[in-house]
Amino acid sequence: MTAPDHPHRWISAFLEAQAAELGAAHNTQAAYGRDLKDFADWLGKKTLGFGTASRADIEDYLIFCDAQGLSRATRARRLSAIRQLYRFAFEEGWRPENPAIQIRGPGRDARLPKTLDVPEVTRLLAAARETGRTPEDRLRNTCLMELLYATGMRVSELVGLPVSAARGDPRMLLVMGKGSKERLVPLSPPARSALAAWLKVRDAAQEQRQEKGAAASRYLFPSHGAAGHLTRHRFYLLIKELAVAAGVSPAKVTPHTLRHAFATHLLANGADLRSIQAMLGHADVATTEIYTHVLDEHLSELVLTHHPLARK
Repeated sequence: MTAPDHPHRWISAFLEAQAAELGAAHNTQAAYGRDLKDFADWLGKKTLGFGTASRADIEDYLIFCDAQGLSRATRARRLSAIRQLYRFAFEEGWRPENPAIQIRGPGRDARLPKTLDVPEVTRLLAAARETGRTPEDRLRNTCLMELLYATGMRVSELVGLPVSAARGDPRMLLVMGKGSKERLVPLSPPARSALAAWLKVRDAAQEQRQEKGAAASRYLFPSHGAAGHLTRHRFYLLIKELAVAAGVSPAKVTPHTLRHAFATHLLANGADLRSIQAMLGHADVATTEIYTHVLDEHLSELVLTHHPLARK
């Protein structure tokens, strides 16, 4: 098969295949697209293209990224995008070989995830009940935070939840994760209570919209924006507001640190790694194992702080 005549067509065909065959999420496709466009622009300055670039050219690009001060994680992600593009091109017959297949990546920084302790999470949950312009906003904020901490969902999974998943006072939520993989996550009693309270005011607001001729939203957290639901960006700003109200450093608080807190607190209270892996939606238990290091670090800190022989 003849290869496309423009780099943008290579990228768009690759992204379409990723979406169709692997169910790649919109955010994943957007990241691949940005990385591949940067590589294409770099090749263009050297009068090269995806069809003519060699292994040496790809290695030169990675050296250029390093010189730009990009982190190891960013460089590893860009190489991953390039590898997948060329694997797709080889399978489509656009290239007789995959020039990226033997290139070793820079690896990733072995950083432990930031997390929050139980008192900090408790203060955030309390702040959610008091923060918001209207009672409806406060019920929504409470529901968002209770669900996030009770389930460890990714923020994109949380804001995009369909309202159908929340009907009938569920003990478990069906979540659509990465790669369109479904998983069940249990709900705590506080989360179920917050969900029921939010559903009442959410449904009442939707009924009023329908009386005015507007279509009902299919999302649990509807919005008037193009996405139709609360966006990740808006929730990110909201959680920073809650951190300030709770007296917790905003630098420590993101939607993902609540996910880390969920996993770390479960592990500290005796949950096994396989169960946590299933609830987080990790494809590999090795990804979940990092939380054992977080717990080890926390236990070491407790000993150094509280053990009488560790004190001066």
